[in-house]
Amino acid sequence: MARAAVCLLRCDLRAHDNQVLHWAHNNADYIIPLYCFDPRHYVGTHCYGFPKTGPHRLRFLLESVKDLRETLKKKGSTLVVRKGKPEDVVSDLITQLGCVGVVAFHEEATQEELDVEKGLCQVCGRHGVKVQTFWAATLYHRDDLPFGPVARLPDVYTHFRKAVESEAKVRPTLQLAEQLKPLAPGVEEGCIPTMEDLGQKDPGTDPRTAFPCSGGETQALMRLQYYFWDTNLVASYKETRNGLIGVDYSTKFAPWLALGCISPRYIYEQIRKYEKERTANHSTYWVLFELLWRDYFRFVALKYGRRIFSVRGLQSKEVPWKKDLQLFDCWKEGKTGVPFVDANMRELAATGFMSNRGRQNVASFLTKDLGLDWRMGAEWFEHLLVDYDVCSNYGNWLYSAGVGNDPRDNRKFNMIKQGLDYDGNGDYVRLWVPELRGIEGAAAHTPWALSSAALSQAGVTLGETYPQPVVTAPEWSRHISQRPQGRSPHPRGRRGPARTPAQHKDRGIDFYFSRKKDV
Repeated sequence: MARAAVCLLRCDLRAHDNQVLHWAHNNADYIIPLYCFDPRHYVGTHCYGFPKTGPHRLRFLLESVKDLRETLKKKGSTLVVRKGKPEDVVSDLITQLGCVGVVAFHEEATQEELDVEKGLCQVCGRHGVKVQTFWAATLYHRDDLPFGPVARLPDVYTHFRKAVESEAKVRPTLQLAEQLKPLAPGVEEGCIPTMEDLGQKDPGTDPRTAFPCSGGETQALMRLQYYFWDTNLVASYKETRNGLIGVDYSTKFAPWLALGCISPRYIYEQIRKYEKERTANHSTYWVLFELLWRDYFRFVALKYGRRIFSVRGLQSKEVPWKKDLQLFDCWKEGKTGVPFVDANMRELAATGFMSNRGRQNVASFLTKDLGLDWRMGAEWFEHLLVDYDVCSNYGNWLYSAGVGNDPRDNRKFNMIKQGLDYDGNGDYVRLWVPELRGIEGAAAHTPWALSSAALSQAGVTLGETYPQPVVTAPEWSRHISQRPQGRSPHPRGRRGPARTPAQHKDRGIDFYFSRKKDV
């Protein structure tokens, strides 16, 4: 009897450089590409019960699933879609068809995903079906790390990066056949559920969003073509990556990387091609630098397992975290009275996206200024981020909270200095905090420092139209002065024009807080 291969797809929703589909095409008579809407992804988060998959991420996922189905149809196949636990769906398919010889999937790194893989192996064992697995989540393959098993992974990113860059090689991408082996007879492709089916409503698209893009491999490849080849924006990425407004300040690859709509190895190959044909500079390198951060957090998750979710973190550090839900609500709703924090949190709620610079600041504010349990922030990001990736998200929150891979203790961002450095004229604050639109210039970052007359002129009443700060940090005072409305301060009291973000040395990792760095 001809044998069929069930190809379980999870965070690998692409046809290019897909080892599962590539292997199945070469080793089976029939292929059953399968995506399962696992009900466990639509319940509450582990500690605080936020809906795991919020509206922005769900819409992006549905778009990605639909796009992959269309791509596979062009190759003579389709994407089979089911609602249910993957281990149950696969068991039903094996029983129904009687011709399944193998179940193939890409391995993941964290506990819930590993539990699914364990369940699949048990199901296949009971039915006498082979299991074929691959590692394809990272730029550098797990087996090619120069220091051997992940148990030997360095605990400092720089040590990891230098070893990998000097001693490891990126494997080439795989090219999928133009026409795939057919779907096994008797398999119905199934309906793709709606947002309402999965308990969410379409959030719509806010016109202010920095990520107005759709999900799917097609859009991911178009974005790369645009950012690299059509506009040469990649050649200035390092100078613009700390932007706050607009689509083009960063690559925006993160959401597509999160669902595997684009392969990190494909990005690498395109970077090398661009460097050969156009230019090689700090910016083209920095895209790879950020992809390496994404790799690192994936390997950290493999090394430390469940500890990446522990309140004590990787260092087993005892920190007296607070669980003040009222303070947390102020943070998540963008009502802390600190405009730079509030603007970023409102952008996240409205769009599912936030800049890398914003993520670093709001995480620091939650953990260092408010002293709240870092898992509150991690789970809120899990709920809302369109580019949520479990390894990058938790790795970055551990880092920000000072209980992860950070060799420096008590790393803390100064909210006022950061706002002035990266939004010196207050345009970003006014975009997302309309209550402060009447305050001109940099003064929008510190409305509480303005005189009553200036506030009245701007139409702002602190405590009524906009909150008083829920907390103030002593270091903020160095960057606040009683100045006429609209006049921007000189950073650190220097004379002359304020430095641009590109002129500031970034002393922290430029991390993408979710599925890749904010590449």
